[in-house]
Amino acid sequence: MKKRNHFHVVALDVPEPYCLRITYGDGAIMVVDLAATIGRTPALAPLKDAALFAQASIDEWSLGVVWLQGELDLAGDNLRAEGVEQGGGVSHERIWNWMHRNNLSLDSAAEALGISRRMLAYYRSGQKPVPRYIWLACVGWEAEQQKAAA
Repeated sequence: MKKRNHFHVVALDVPEPYCLRITYGDGAIMVVDLAATIGRTPALAPLKDAALFAQASIDEWSLGVVWLQGELDLAGDNLRAEGVEQGGGVSHERIWNWMHRNNLSLDSAAEALGISRRMLAYYRSGQKPVPRYIWLACVGWEAEQQKAAA
């Protein structure tokens, strides 16, 4: 089985307050601005302290970023999704949320989108980037379902 390195954090830099530059095992580099997230998430309030934010480090399993061991950390997959979204892309988390919101299995979601189950699994896991047309198909399918239910 192929090792999934796309969420494995291999390098981390804090180029400016509330911003992380994260390099993942697959070579992707994400610059993630967390200022808005910190502002709206009470659990992240300690990170408003720029000195604490600057202490960001890679967690012991290389799967996330930690500030206070066992108390304050963020998972690498969520940070990558945020970086994708901030860069104008569509993150794998949108696929997960769409499937959950519509109570769709992998098979039924793939059928609804007219793609293979395997390709949808790649998108959902973050192994392949989600093309914008796939996300638009999700939105369109959901709108059609809501229209039919009305």
